[in-house]
Amino acid sequence: MSEHIHSSFYKFVELADPAAVTQRVRELVAGLGGNVLVAPEGISGAVAGERDVLNTFEEALTREFDGVFADIAFKHSACTTKPFHLVKVHLKREIVAFGVPGVTASATSHSHLSPEAFRALIKEPDVLVLDNRNSFEFKLGHFRGAVDPGVANFRDFPAYVEAHADEWKREGKRIAMYCTGGIRCEKTAAWMQDQGLTVHQLDGGIINFFAALPDAERDWQGECFVFDKRIAIDTRLQETSTTAEQAYADDPQGEWRLARAKRLDPQG
Repeated sequence: MSEHIHSSFYKFVELADPAAVTQRVRELVAGLGGNVLVAPEGISGAVAGERDVLNTFEEALTREFDGVFADIAFKHSACTTKPFHLVKVHLKREIVAFGVPGVTASATSHSHLSPEAFRALIKEPDVLVLDNRNSFEFKLGHFRGAVDPGVANFRDFPAYVEAHADEWKREGKRIAMYCTGGIRCEKTAAWMQDQGLTVHQLDGGIINFFAALPDAERDWQGECFVFDKRIAIDTRLQETSTTAEQAYADDPQGEWRLARAKRLDPQG
């Protein structure tokens, strides 16, 4: 297999005609594999392909669409296993389904922390490090000292926060929150701030932390689950030997997740 590069990206921005954006992106992803979501609130994607094909796609995405994606950040990692065999572009109501109507990501710009600043923050005694992923992902790997909300789906996360928010406020806790690529935290941070919590989010998520800090293993234990055929990567952004069956072993929805993954991208 020729060298494949994995690219993940998102941008929250109001789109006047998401259907037209969807159609054009379907043309631009030719030659790649992966999944892209387009919604009135923006775009999110994970794609992979040979470097020159990927570069052409990324350049077009930032250049076209009246420049609304001009500053989008692409997070890259190398691939041993081909991450995707199919490519799909979907038009959705949201690029990330939080389950709380009316929540946007527009209020969170001041809550982002660079990997270096996040590293410093999570060592502070009044800081609660909160993992904003599914529980099976946490078990595979997480920041040292982080709290697992124990959720099976992202839509379960608000209920966990609501159950603990008063306690955190009484204790004067600041929340340092993270997820794989940053997108979940965008919506969650805005909503949590509205609940009166002090929230800081890791800019670019775990993937950006690994890319920015060569010694990321100081703060991270285990692996990081990725939603493609590589299954997991280490702090050097290298694919590990972990299988899907191992990753989902303790997950009550493991069989469903495996079946869904095979159905959505059945080859390989």
